[in-house]
Amino acid sequence: MSAKSEAAIVGVGATPYYYRGTSAPQTVPELIGKAVFAALADAGLTIKDVDGFAFFAYGFDPGSLIEQLGIEQLTFSHIVSGYGGGMAGVLDLASMGIETGRAKTILCIGAMQQTGRRVGQSLNMLGANPDGVFHALAGLSGPGQALALSVRRHMHLYGTRREAFGEVVMASRAAAATRETALRRKPLTLDEYMASPMLADPLCRLDFCLETDGALAFVVTSSERAADLRQRPVYIAGAAQVATRNWGRAFFWLNQPEPEFVSAGATAVAQRLYETSGIGPKDIDVALIYDHFSPLVIMQLEDYGFCKRGEGGPFVESGAIRQGGSIPVNPHGGHLSEGYVVGMTHIREAVEQLRGTAVNQVKNAKTALVTGGPAPVPMTAAILRNER
Repeated sequence: MSAKSEAAIVGVGATPYYYRGTSAPQTVPELIGKAVFAALADAGLTIKDVDGFAFFAYGFDPGSLIEQLGIEQLTFSHIVSGYGGGMAGVLDLASMGIETGRAKTILCIGAMQQTGRRVGQSLNMLGANPDGVFHALAGLSGPGQALALSVRRHMHLYGTRREAFGEVVMASRAAAATRETALRRKPLTLDEYMASPMLADPLCRLDFCLETDGALAFVVTSSERAADLRQRPVYIAGAAQVATRNWGRAFFWLNQPEPEFVSAGATAVAQRLYETSGIGPKDIDVALIYDHFSPLVIMQLEDYGFCKRGEGGPFVESGAIRQGGSIPVNPHGGHLSEGYVVGMTHIREAVEQLRGTAVNQVKNAKTALVTGGPAPVPMTAAILRNER
Protein backbone atom coordinates (compact mmCIF):
# COMPACT_ATOMS: atom_id res chain seq x y z
CA MET A 1 0.00 0.00 0.00
CA SER A 2 1.46 3.38 -0.97
CA ALA A 3 2.04 6.13 1.57
CA LYS A 4 0.03 9.34 1.57
CA SER A 5 1.24 11.95 -0.89
CA GLU A 6 2.71 15.06 0.71
CA ALA A 7 2.90 17.24 -2.42
CA ALA A 8 0.28 18.12 -5.01
CA ILE A 9 -0.04 19.94 -8.33
CA VAL A 10 -2.61 22.70 -7.88
CA GLY A 11 -2.15 24.88 -10.95
CA VAL A 12 -1.48 24.40 -14.67
CA GLY A 13 -0.67 27.04 -17.25
CA ALA A 14 0.35 26.85 -20.90
CA THR A 15 0.84 29.01 -23.94
CA PRO A 16 -0.52 27.89 -27.29
CA TYR A 17 1.74 25.44 -29.12
CA TYR A 18 3.47 26.89 -32.17
CA TYR A 19 5.18 25.18 -35.08
CA ARG A 20 8.94 25.52 -34.72
CA GLY A 21 10.09 29.09 -35.17
CA THR A 22 6.63 30.67 -35.42
CA SER A 23 6.31 31.95 -31.84
CA ALA A 24 8.38 35.06 -32.60
CA PRO A 25 8.44 37.94 -31.90
CA GLN A 26 7.64 36.55 -28.47
CA THR A 27 10.74 35.59 -26.48
CA VAL A 28 11.26 32.54 -24.27
CA PRO A 29 10.95 34.68 -21.08
CA GLU A 30 7.70 36.08 -22.42
CA LEU A 31 6.32 32.61 -23.13
CA ILE A 32 7.36 31.45 -19.65
CA GLY A 33 5.72 34.46 -18.03
CA LYS A 34 2.42 33.74 -19.78
CA ALA A 35 2.48 30.10 -18.66
CA VAL A 36 3.47 30.96 -15.07
CA PHE A 37 0.76 33.55 -14.50
CA ALA A 38 -1.84 31.27 -16.08
CA ALA A 39 -0.80 28.46 -13.71
CA LEU A 40 -0.98 30.73 -10.66
CA ALA A 41 -4.42 31.99 -11.70
CA ASP A 42 -5.52 28.38 -12.15
CA ALA A 43 -4.42 27.66 -8.58
CA GLY A 44 -5.87 30.86 -7.12
CA LEU A 45 -2.43 32.03 -6.01
CA THR A 46 -0.20 34.99 -6.87
CA ILE A 47 3.46 35.46 -7.68
CA LYS A 48 3.99 36.61 -4.08
CA ASP A 49 3.27 33.04 -2.96
CA VAL A 50 6.13 31.55 -5.03
CA ASP A 51 9.35 30.67 -3.21
CA GLY A 52 10.69 27.76 -5.25
CA PHE A 53 11.74 26.69 -8.77
CA ALA A 54 12.19 23.23 -10.29
CA PHE A 55 13.56 22.91 -13.82
CA PHE A 56 14.93 20.31 -16.17
CA ALA A 57 18.24 21.05 -17.93
CA TYR A 58 17.24 23.29 -20.79
CA GLY A 59 19.01 26.60 -20.28
CA PHE A 60 16.80 28.30 -17.68
CA ASP A 61 18.24 31.20 -15.70
CA PRO A 62 16.66 31.61 -12.23
CA GLY A 63 18.27 35.02 -11.79
CA SER A 64 16.61 36.47 -14.86
CA LEU A 65 13.31 34.75 -14.12
CA ILE A 66 12.88 36.11 -10.59
CA GLU A 67 13.49 39.61 -11.97
CA GLN A 68 11.08 39.12 -14.83
CA LEU A 69 8.33 37.45 -12.78
CA GLY A 70 8.62 39.71 -9.74
CA ILE A 71 9.57 37.05 -7.19
CA GLU A 72 11.07 38.62 -4.08
CA GLN A 73 12.91 35.59 -2.69
CA LEU A 74 13.53 31.93 -3.47
CA THR A 75 14.37 29.38 -0.81
CA PHE A 76 14.53 26.44 -3.25
CA SER A 77 15.82 26.38 -6.85
CA HIS A 78 17.09 23.20 -8.49
CA ILE A 79 17.62 21.70 -11.92
CA VAL A 80 17.61 18.03 -12.92
CA SER A 81 19.97 17.17 -15.76
CA GLY A 82 19.29 14.82 -18.64
CA TYR A 83 17.35 17.16 -20.94
CA GLY A 84 14.14 15.29 -21.90
CA GLY A 85 15.24 12.32 -19.82
CA GLY A 86 15.07 14.49 -16.72
CA MET A 87 11.71 16.08 -17.54
CA ALA A 88 9.59 14.08 -15.08
CA GLY A 89 12.29 14.70 -12.48
CA VAL A 90 10.98 18.23 -11.93
CA LEU A 91 8.12 16.62 -10.00
CA ASP A 92 10.66 14.73 -7.90
CA LEU A 93 12.49 17.98 -7.12
CA ALA A 94 9.25 19.78 -6.31
CA SER A 95 8.16 16.96 -4.00
CA MET A 96 11.47 17.08 -2.15
CA GLY A 97 11.26 20.85 -1.78
CA ILE A 98 7.75 20.67 -0.32
CA GLU A 99 8.28 17.60 1.86
CA THR A 100 11.48 18.96 3.45
CA GLY A 101 9.94 22.36 4.07
CA ARG A 102 12.46 24.12 1.84
CA ALA A 103 9.62 25.93 0.07
CA LYS A 104 5.84 26.32 0.22
CA THR A 105 4.99 27.04 -3.42
CA ILE A 106 7.19 25.68 -6.20
CA LEU A 107 6.95 26.46 -9.91
CA CYS A 108 7.89 23.68 -12.35
CA ILE A 109 8.67 25.30 -15.69
CA GLY A 110 9.38 23.99 -19.18
CA ALA A 111 9.75 25.95 -22.41
CA MET A 112 11.15 25.69 -25.90
CA GLN A 113 11.71 28.04 -28.81
CA GLN A 114 13.54 26.72 -31.86
CA THR A 115 14.76 29.73 -33.81
CA GLY A 116 17.96 28.61 -35.49
CA ARG A 117 18.90 25.78 -33.13
CA ARG A 118 16.86 22.66 -33.85
CA VAL A 119 16.55 19.74 -31.45
CA GLY A 120 16.19 17.42 -34.45
CA GLN A 121 19.72 18.28 -35.59
CA SER A 122 21.38 18.22 -32.18
CA LEU A 123 24.18 15.80 -33.09
CA ASN A 124 25.41 18.27 -35.68
CA MET A 125 26.12 20.63 -32.80
CA LEU A 126 28.51 18.32 -30.95
CA GLY A 127 31.97 19.73 -30.38
CA ALA A 128 35.15 18.67 -32.12
CA ASN A 129 35.68 15.44 -30.18
CA PRO A 130 35.90 11.76 -31.21
CA ASP A 131 32.18 11.18 -30.67
CA GLY A 132 31.27 14.22 -32.73
CA VAL A 133 33.54 13.20 -35.59
CA PHE A 134 32.19 9.64 -35.57
CA HIS A 135 28.57 10.75 -35.65
CA ALA A 136 29.25 13.19 -38.46
CA LEU A 137 31.10 10.66 -40.61
CA ALA A 138 28.40 8.04 -39.99
CA GLY A 139 25.65 10.44 -41.07
CA LEU A 140 24.05 10.51 -37.62
CA SER A 141 22.98 14.14 -37.69
CA GLY A 142 20.18 13.91 -35.13
CA PRO A 143 18.59 11.67 -32.50
CA GLY A 144 16.40 9.91 -35.09
CA GLN A 145 19.37 8.71 -37.12
CA ALA A 146 21.07 7.33 -34.01
CA LEU A 147 17.90 5.70 -32.71
CA ALA A 148 17.19 4.00 -36.05
CA LEU A 149 19.99 1.51 -35.35
CA SER A 150 18.39 0.38 -32.09
CA VAL A 151 14.97 0.18 -33.71
CA ARG A 152 16.26 -2.03 -36.51
CA ARG A 153 17.88 -4.31 -33.93
CA HIS A 154 14.57 -4.56 -32.02
CA MET A 155 12.84 -5.54 -35.26
CA HIS A 156 15.51 -8.16 -35.99
CA LEU A 157 15.40 -9.75 -32.54
CA TYR A 158 11.66 -9.72 -31.88
CA GLY A 159 9.97 -9.47 -35.25
CA THR A 160 8.59 -6.00 -34.46
CA ARG A 161 6.84 -4.61 -37.54
CA ARG A 162 6.58 -1.12 -38.97
CA GLU A 163 2.82 -1.61 -38.65
CA ALA A 164 3.31 -1.35 -34.89
CA PHE A 165 5.07 2.00 -35.26
CA GLY A 166 2.25 3.07 -37.53
CA GLU A 167 -0.31 2.13 -34.89
CA VAL A 168 1.45 4.33 -32.33
CA VAL A 169 1.30 7.27 -34.75
CA MET A 170 -2.31 6.58 -35.81
CA ALA A 171 -3.43 6.28 -32.18
CA SER A 172 -1.82 9.63 -31.37
CA ARG A 173 -3.49 11.25 -34.36
CA ALA A 174 -6.90 9.80 -33.43
CA ALA A 175 -6.53 11.33 -29.97
CA ALA A 176 -5.36 14.69 -31.32
CA ALA A 177 -8.30 14.92 -33.73
CA THR A 178 -10.59 16.10 -30.91
CA ARG A 179 -8.06 18.33 -29.11
CA GLU A 180 -7.95 21.95 -30.24
CA THR A 181 -4.45 22.50 -28.87
CA ALA A 182 -3.02 19.83 -31.20
CA LEU A 183 -1.02 20.75 -34.29
CA ARG A 184 -1.62 17.49 -36.21
CA ARG A 185 -5.33 16.67 -36.09
CA LYS A 186 -6.05 15.06 -39.47
CA PRO A 187 -6.90 11.33 -39.10
CA LEU A 188 -4.22 9.03 -40.50
CA THR A 189 -4.51 5.67 -42.24
CA LEU A 190 -1.90 2.91 -42.30
CA ASP A 191 -1.45 3.40 -46.04
CA GLU A 192 -0.71 7.09 -45.48
CA TYR A 193 1.76 6.20 -42.75
CA MET A 194 3.54 3.68 -44.99
CA ALA A 195 3.74 6.25 -47.79
CA SER A 196 5.48 8.81 -45.57
CA PRO A 197 9.06 9.59 -46.69
CA MET A 198 11.77 7.48 -45.08
CA LEU A 199 14.16 9.66 -43.07
CA ALA A 200 16.29 7.11 -41.21
CA ASP A 201 15.36 3.56 -42.15
CA PRO A 202 13.18 2.12 -40.60
CA LEU A 203 11.90 5.49 -39.34
CA CYS A 204 9.74 7.56 -41.66
CA ARG A 205 8.86 11.22 -41.23
CA LEU A 206 5.71 10.41 -39.21
CA ASP A 207 7.76 8.44 -36.66
CA PHE A 208 9.42 11.73 -35.67
CA CYS A 209 7.70 14.06 -33.22
CA LEU A 210 6.75 17.65 -33.87
CA GLU A 211 9.23 20.47 -33.27
CA THR A 212 7.24 22.98 -31.27
CA ASP A 213 7.59 26.32 -29.51
CA GLY A 214 5.73 26.98 -26.27
CA ALA A 215 5.88 27.05 -22.47
CA LEU A 216 4.12 25.26 -19.61
CA ALA A 217 4.17 25.79 -15.85
CA PHE A 218 2.87 23.83 -12.87
CA VAL A 219 2.33 24.96 -9.28
CA VAL A 220 3.21 22.45 -6.56
CA THR A 221 2.42 22.87 -2.87
CA SER A 222 1.69 20.73 0.18
CA SER A 223 -1.25 18.34 0.20
CA GLU A 224 -2.69 20.07 3.28
CA ARG A 225 -2.58 23.49 1.68
CA ALA A 226 -3.90 22.11 -1.63
CA ALA A 227 -7.15 21.11 0.02
CA ASP A 228 -8.08 24.78 0.44
CA LEU A 229 -7.19 25.97 -3.06
CA ARG A 230 -9.26 26.45 -6.20
CA GLN A 231 -8.62 23.22 -8.12
CA ARG A 232 -8.94 19.56 -7.29
CA PRO A 233 -5.43 18.53 -6.16
CA VAL A 234 -3.43 16.05 -8.20
CA TYR A 235 -1.02 14.34 -5.83
CA ILE A 236 2.52 13.29 -6.65
CA ALA A 237 2.33 9.67 -5.53
CA GLY A 238 5.92 8.95 -6.44
CA ALA A 239 8.79 10.14 -8.60
CA ALA A 240 12.20 8.70 -9.37
CA GLN A 241 15.52 9.59 -10.97
CA VAL A 242 17.93 6.81 -11.95
CA ALA A 243 21.17 6.79 -13.95
CA THR A 244 22.78 3.56 -15.07
CA ARG A 245 26.18 3.18 -16.70
CA ASN A 246 24.95 1.04 -19.59
CA TRP A 247 22.35 3.61 -20.63
CA GLY A 248 24.54 6.66 -19.98
CA ARG A 249 24.26 8.79 -23.10
CA ALA A 250 21.28 6.77 -24.36
CA PHE A 251 21.20 5.88 -28.04
CA PHE A 252 23.83 8.53 -28.73
CA TRP A 253 26.36 5.96 -27.44
CA LEU A 254 26.59 2.94 -29.72
CA ASN A 255 28.58 0.65 -27.40
CA GLN A 256 25.62 -0.28 -25.22
CA PRO A 257 25.17 -3.96 -24.35
CA GLU A 258 22.20 -5.49 -26.12
CA PRO A 259 19.60 -5.43 -23.32
CA GLU A 260 19.88 -1.63 -23.20
CA PHE A 261 20.43 -1.21 -26.94
CA VAL A 262 16.95 -2.59 -27.68
CA SER A 263 15.27 -0.81 -24.76
CA ALA A 264 14.21 2.70 -23.83
CA GLY A 265 16.60 2.67 -20.87
CA ALA A 266 13.77 2.88 -18.34
CA THR A 267 13.83 -0.52 -16.62
CA ALA A 268 15.73 0.69 -13.56
CA VAL A 269 13.72 3.89 -13.08
CA ALA A 270 10.48 1.92 -13.49
CA GLN A 271 11.54 -0.54 -10.80
CA ARG A 272 12.48 2.22 -8.37
CA LEU A 273 9.29 4.17 -9.08
CA TYR A 274 7.04 1.19 -8.49
CA GLU A 275 8.90 0.16 -5.33
CA THR A 276 8.88 3.60 -3.71
CA SER A 277 5.29 4.47 -4.65
CA GLY A 278 3.75 1.07 -3.91
CA ILE A 279 1.98 1.35 -7.28
CA GLY A 280 2.62 -1.05 -10.17
CA PRO A 281 1.76 -1.22 -13.87
CA LYS A 282 -1.54 -2.97 -13.20
CA ASP A 283 -2.61 0.01 -11.07
CA ILE A 284 -1.99 2.63 -13.80
CA ASP A 285 -5.13 3.95 -15.52
CA VAL A 286 -3.51 6.19 -18.15
CA ALA A 287 0.08 6.45 -19.37
CA LEU A 288 1.68 9.65 -20.62
CA ILE A 289 4.68 8.20 -22.41
CA TYR A 290 7.42 10.38 -23.84
CA ASP A 291 7.01 9.87 -27.58
CA HIS A 292 9.62 11.83 -29.47
CA PHE A 293 9.87 8.75 -31.72
CA SER A 294 7.11 6.18 -32.15
CA PRO A 295 9.22 3.02 -31.51
CA LEU A 296 10.22 4.37 -28.10
CA VAL A 297 6.59 4.12 -26.99
CA ILE A 298 6.78 0.39 -27.69
CA MET A 299 10.10 0.01 -25.87
CA GLN A 300 8.84 1.98 -22.86
CA LEU A 301 5.71 -0.16 -22.62
CA GLU A 302 8.10 -3.08 -22.26
CA ASP A 303 10.41 -1.29 -19.79
CA TYR A 304 7.51 -0.21 -17.56
CA GLY A 305 6.02 -3.69 -17.43
CA PHE A 306 2.85 -3.29 -19.46
CA CYS A 307 4.05 -6.19 -21.63
CA LYS A 308 7.13 -8.41 -21.79
CA ARG A 309 10.36 -7.55 -23.60
CA GLY A 310 9.88 -8.11 -27.31
CA GLU A 311 6.08 -8.19 -27.09
CA GLY A 312 5.53 -4.45 -27.43
CA GLY A 313 4.80 -4.59 -31.14
CA PRO A 314 1.92 -7.09 -30.97
CA PHE A 315 0.67 -5.40 -27.78
CA VAL A 316 0.34 -2.07 -29.54
CA GLU A 317 -1.14 -3.63 -32.69
CA SER A 318 -3.87 -5.21 -30.55
CA GLY A 319 -5.31 -1.74 -29.86
CA ALA A 320 -4.19 -1.76 -26.22
CA ILE A 321 -3.00 1.87 -26.22
CA ARG A 322 -6.15 3.35 -27.77
CA GLN A 323 -8.99 4.95 -25.85
CA GLY A 324 -10.80 2.05 -24.20
CA GLY A 325 -7.74 -0.21 -24.45
CA SER A 326 -6.01 -1.88 -21.53
CA ILE A 327 -3.65 1.09 -21.06
CA PRO A 328 -4.62 4.29 -22.90
CA VAL A 329 -1.45 6.10 -23.98
CA ASN A 330 -1.20 9.85 -24.64
CA PRO A 331 -4.90 10.65 -25.04
CA HIS A 332 -3.93 14.25 -25.89
CA GLY A 333 -2.02 13.22 -29.02
CA GLY A 334 1.43 13.33 -27.44
CA HIS A 335 4.58 14.68 -29.01
CA LEU A 336 3.76 12.99 -32.28
CA SER A 337 0.50 14.86 -32.87
CA GLU A 338 -0.24 17.52 -30.25
CA GLY A 339 3.07 19.27 -29.65
CA TYR A 340 6.60 18.76 -28.34
CA VAL A 341 7.67 20.95 -25.43
CA VAL A 342 10.18 18.45 -24.05
CA GLY A 343 7.58 16.33 -22.26
CA MET A 344 5.82 19.02 -20.27
CA THR A 345 2.61 18.60 -22.26
CA HIS A 346 2.39 15.09 -20.79
CA ILE A 347 2.26 16.45 -17.25
CA ARG A 348 -0.54 18.80 -18.31
CA GLU A 349 -2.55 15.92 -19.74
CA ALA A 350 -1.98 13.80 -16.63
CA VAL A 351 -3.34 16.58 -14.44
CA GLU A 352 -6.37 17.10 -16.69
CA GLN A 353 -7.10 13.37 -16.73
CA LEU A 354 -6.98 13.16 -12.93
CA ARG A 355 -9.06 16.29 -12.51
CA GLY A 356 -11.63 14.73 -14.82
CA THR A 357 -11.43 17.63 -17.28
CA ALA A 358 -9.49 16.03 -20.17
CA VAL A 359 -10.76 16.34 -23.72
CA ASN A 360 -10.45 12.58 -24.23
CA GLN A 361 -11.24 11.57 -20.67
CA VAL A 362 -10.27 8.07 -19.57
CA LYS A 363 -13.20 6.75 -17.56
CA ASN A 364 -12.58 6.67 -13.79
CA ALA A 365 -8.90 7.58 -14.17
CA LYS A 366 -7.31 7.71 -10.72
CA THR A 367 -3.62 7.15 -11.50
CA ALA A 368 -1.34 8.38 -14.29
CA LEU A 369 2.21 7.46 -15.24
CA VAL A 370 4.38 10.23 -16.71
CA THR A 371 7.72 9.23 -18.25
CA GLY A 372 10.75 11.29 -19.16
CA GLY A 373 13.26 10.64 -21.92
CA PRO A 374 14.47 8.29 -23.29
CA ALA A 375 17.58 10.45 -23.42
CA PRO A 376 20.91 10.79 -21.60
CA VAL A 377 20.67 10.05 -17.88
CA PRO A 378 19.16 10.48 -15.43
CA MET A 379 16.03 8.75 -16.58
CA THR A 380 13.02 10.00 -14.65
CA ALA A 381 9.35 9.13 -14.17
CA ALA A 382 6.47 9.99 -11.89
CA ILE A 383 3.09 8.61 -10.86
CA LEU A 384 0.25 11.02 -10.13
CA ARG A 385 -3.10 10.25 -8.52
CA ASN A 386 -6.26 12.14 -7.58
CA GLU A 387 -6.71 10.58 -4.14
CA ARG A 388 -4.26 11.15 -1.37
